[in-house]
Amino acid sequence: MTLSERFGRVLVIAPHPDDEILGCGGTLARLADEGGDVTIAVATTGRSPAFPAQQVQQVHAEMRRAHAILGVTDTRLLDLPAAEMDTLSARDCNAPFADLVEILQPDTLLLPFVGDIHLDHQLTFLAAMVAARPRHAKAPSQILCYETVSETNWYAAPITPAFVPNVFIDISATLERKLDAFAAFESQCRAFPDERSPETLRALAKVRGSAVYLPAAEAFMHVRSILRA
Repeated sequence: MTLSERFGRVLVIAPHPDDEILGCGGTLARLADEGGDVTIAVATTGRSPAFPAQQVQQVHAEMRRAHAILGVTDTRLLDLPAAEMDTLSARDCNAPFADLVEILQPDTLLLPFVGDIHLDHQLTFLAAMVAARPRHAKAPSQILCYETVSETNWYAAPITPAFVPNVFIDISATLERKLDAFAAFESQCRAFPDERSPETLRALAKVRGSAVYLPAAEAFMHVRSILRA
């Protein structure tokens, strides 16, 4: 059974453009290569004056190039305010996620980790989990959380939730595509030893892979699986 067959229709939700590349870009490229049904939803968009319009346009152009490199053609923008999700009511924050899950009816959700230091990441996870509540037969049957360098590992574990992966996906064949996709984010890519660098992403993939005797892997935390008849 291929990864695409295991995952079915996939919805990956990124708090900001590039989080999906950092966290699961190799997995998304592998799913695309297998002909999988993949949608990327970006939760937030920068708004002036904190984020100048020219900067937002540049990041969105970089995002489109990155997704093309991965082979993902369905990208959705939820347009919640970047770095201001906490200013919204719970209803206004949750509604776009609920609408998206209802429309797409994904089998698998790939989400940011609730313990990430950025509040947008935490609220994205919580809103997506509200949308994925198993209150009907078409609720997502699998939920996994990915790790985002410079977010997942910068909180105060063990005081706060710690990312302890228990699912590892082989990205040996797609690691280079992941790195190429991240390189498309010229505004976000940094020189090593900054974590948001190709060298760090390659090293992390090797470490996660070696934990399970693979050349390269992406790591996830399993949240829920529903094994329906």
